[in-house]
Amino acid sequence: MRRLIDALADDTDFFVEQVQLTAIVFDNSDDVTIWATTLFDQELHFFHLGLPFQQLDLLLRLAGARAESVQEDVADALATVTEWPCLLEYNTEANPPVALPNVALKLSCTYPADGPFGDEDEEDDEESFGISLDADSEEAEEYESGQPHNIFYLEDVFLRIEP
Repeated sequence: MRRLIDALADDTDFFVEQVQLTAIVFDNSDDVTIWATTLFDQELHFFHLGLPFQQLDLLLRLAGARAESVQEDVADALATVTEWPCLLEYNTEANPPVALPNVALKLSCTYPADGPFGDEDEEDDEESFGISLDADSEEAEEYESGQPHNIFYLEDVFLRIEP
């Protein structure tokens, strides 16, 4: 499975369909990260979707036959969570991914605000803390401020209406 960001030709807004939710991560009581997959150019790709909680509710209402049970999972998790982040997984045979049938999501790319340690003098930081990123490593590439990462924002939701 490939990262969705690696399949994009540019970083403009774009649409994905055939989305399946594989996990819901509650970062805190207001923010949610969705782990999802989609078919893009006939290949399976994964991506992360950062959302405010209200948009999660909208997506869950569009989950077809599983909408009510997933909404109950979310309500139970929020009522009992004692530590953040809280993870709900949908990637097993007993609890398969949650499909969003007839839904197209308009997404936009996100970018890291800074490098992994800010714009301060990184040489001094590396020496004083003993932390460094190998320039050839994947982690170093992911933190380059000019490069988008595999977390997206939801711009809009569209439904396919069959005649």
